[in-house]
Amino acid sequence: MKKLSAAAVIGAAALVVTGCSAGNGPAQSSDGTGPIDVWLSNNEQELAWGHSVVDAWNKAHPDQKVKAQEIPAAKSSEEAITAAITAGTAPCLVFNIAPAAVSGWVKQGGLVDLNTMKDGADYISGRGGDVDAYATDGHFYQLPWKSNPVMVMYNKKLFAAAGVDPATMNTYDGFLAGAHALVASGVQSAIWPAPTSEFYQPWFDYYPLYLAETNGTKLVEKGKATFDSAEGKKVADFWAEMYAQKLAPQEASTDDAMSAGTTAMQLAGPWAIPSYADTVDVGFMPVPTSDGRANPTTFADSKSVSMFTSCKNQGTAWAFLQFATDEDNDGLLLKTTGQMPMRTGLAKTYSEYFTANPSYVAFAAQSEHTADVPSIPNSVEAWQAFRDQYSASVIFDKKPVSAFLSDASQKIDTLVSK
Repeated sequence: MKKLSAAAVIGAAALVVTGCSAGNGPAQSSDGTGPIDVWLSNNEQELAWGHSVVDAWNKAHPDQKVKAQEIPAAKSSEEAITAAITAGTAPCLVFNIAPAAVSGWVKQGGLVDLNTMKDGADYISGRGGDVDAYATDGHFYQLPWKSNPVMVMYNKKLFAAAGVDPATMNTYDGFLAGAHALVASGVQSAIWPAPTSEFYQPWFDYYPLYLAETNGTKLVEKGKATFDSAEGKKVADFWAEMYAQKLAPQEASTDDAMSAGTTAMQLAGPWAIPSYADTVDVGFMPVPTSDGRANPTTFADSKSVSMFTSCKNQGTAWAFLQFATDEDNDGLLLKTTGQMPMRTGLAKTYSEYFTANPSYVAFAAQSEHTADVPSIPNSVEAWQAFRDQYSASVIFDKKPVSAFLSDASQKIDTLVSK
């Protein structure tokens, strides 16, 4: 990826809506109304969406004002929010949080069970899709909000110069052959996933291909790691081959590799279209599988909305959450950011948008074939354990792939059982 890739920023950044009272104090009333504060992601398009929604709400609800500001700076938004819970300054609502962080916040006592809100479960289920996948112990501590289905983004100009047809890269063998042709044509790297150690990096290299290879099997299911398998090894071997043959760099990029033309491909979501509109003519194709199957599943890179237990005015927070995620404001989100609202019938509901913006049609179709991170205890720690083992084996060739799969699986099983 780039020096701080857009995928990493999207994966780690949060759009946060907060209340004014302190962290893990006495339980608040679910019908309290009054002003709440809003923290927004520093993503330019989401800022524009958030301010527009807040302004519309405030005009209609002068006695329940929402105040907007960006989330405080930290290494990641998850770190900032966790610290806020601990300090007693946690928010009312958080938009754009990674579902992987939710189980930790539930354990910390920081999140409101949205089932306890008026028609909470019905509202969440009414958006459609596999909403149960976002439940923790059968309860909704998050509302699935939007997704950025991960696909392979490629530089059309570099592909043409190398004589590579993206349609031939749907299998591992075809992808490797195309990658060799790209590098032989003079491109520094065929693809440049971030080789860094953050817990979320597997979401932009190994995990999308693992979901594709297994038709949507999550990293952990029924309390056990799933990836120490024939399919898991195929995916790991593919990436190990990419690094061993110098088709993907082992060091982080010092600039935006796609814009600089030093890489021909990247794993990315629909956010990449406006991000590269002025620098690269990009195309998108599904992630490869060993057999080139049609409509492969990929990582949803979804973001949710959660309410925090410190919120004094939970009635206002719940009403604002529903307002911000209704059909009109979901449409505004799509129009402003290009990110896919998580509701069924997306292409039909917003047909005018997709007719006017054909570049996004592939993502609307891909959004019907996605899976997300598992809702598990110690989720961040589990992903970190996976990343540490993956890096040592696949990226830096310090241990066999079979040992990485076994060791990471055992470590994650222990973490999940706690």
